Amino acid sequence: MTAKPRTLVTGGAGFLGSHLCDRLLAEGHEVVCADNLITGSADNIAHLLGRPDFRFLHQDVTEYLYLEGPLDYLLHFASPASPVDYLRLPIQTLKVGSIGTHKALGLAKAKGARFLLASTSEVYGDPQVHPQPEAYWGHVNPVGPRGVYDEAKRFAEALSMAYHRAHGVATRIVRIFNTYGPRMRPHDGRVVSNFCIQALAGTPLTVYGDGSQTRSFCYVADTVEGILRVLLSDEVDPVNIGNPTEFTIAGLVATLEKVLGRALPVTYAPLPQDDPRVRQPDIARAQTLLGWRPQVDLETGLRETLAYFQGRAAG
Repeated sequence: MTAKPRTLVTGGAGFLGSHLCDRLLAEGHEVVCADNLITGSADNIAHLLGRPDFRFLHQDVTEYLYLEGPLDYLLHFASPASPVDYLRLPIQTLKVGSIGTHKALGLAKAKGARFLLASTSEVYGDPQVHPQPEAYWGHVNPVGPRGVYDEAKRFAEALSMAYHRAHGVATRIVRIFNTYGPRMRPHDGRVVSNFCIQALAGTPLTVYGDGSQTRSFCYVADTVEGILRVLLSDEVDPVNIGNPTEFTIAGLVATLEKVLGRALPVTYAPLPQDDPRVRQPDIARAQTLLGWRPQVDLETGLRETLAYFQGRAAG
């Protein structure tokens, strides 16, 4: 490894990727960020441009991925990651999970770099086991509208393990559960950003179904910490990173009301097809093997997220 680790983050201008770039730079890495900005935003990395230890490549990783010089780590975060995006971009989602992952793994193999795949809790589908441990194989509809994302990530996991077994690539797989925080896109279709934008605009919050479906919400700083611990660990098998505290969507509304100090009107809409009824990570492996568990509670995280969206509106 070089004295100053050199790290490539694909999808580095996205919500989670940009926070990873920040953290890696703070840890002393030289960071190369590759993104075609199809769902990422140059605004997320604008504060990094001009730094000697940061480089941005405007690049589609399904078409070409190469880097001159040494490479120590490759974090593959390129992919549409919200239902709004992968329903709008189904073929691009499948291509980045398959072709993009193949190119990223090929580069990691050529450079002798450690490779980390950003997988997702969506590999568990609409789970029949609750909470979801890594040993659970999932319950996914491969031909439903959400299947483009679920199966792209499941394929990416299989390809990562194949490169590890066949080529000896040092691969790591992190299954990321619902993450929220500053730099979420205002209209990405995720429930936290939807609710924050609607609450700040004074419009009713849109609740799908009756609000009894559950999610776990992990603040972005906690997720980034977990990802880096997986990256630096010896764990080849997938590791769940998420918050095991389960909230119903109605409970999220109540927490947001507490943070804002006022009642929030709600409207109801039908549940989307194949929308998971429950989502809660079993993080026993992350706790035991990595000493990791989330530190930021939902109220604190929502305050930070609301402040970000308020700042965007003011700007």
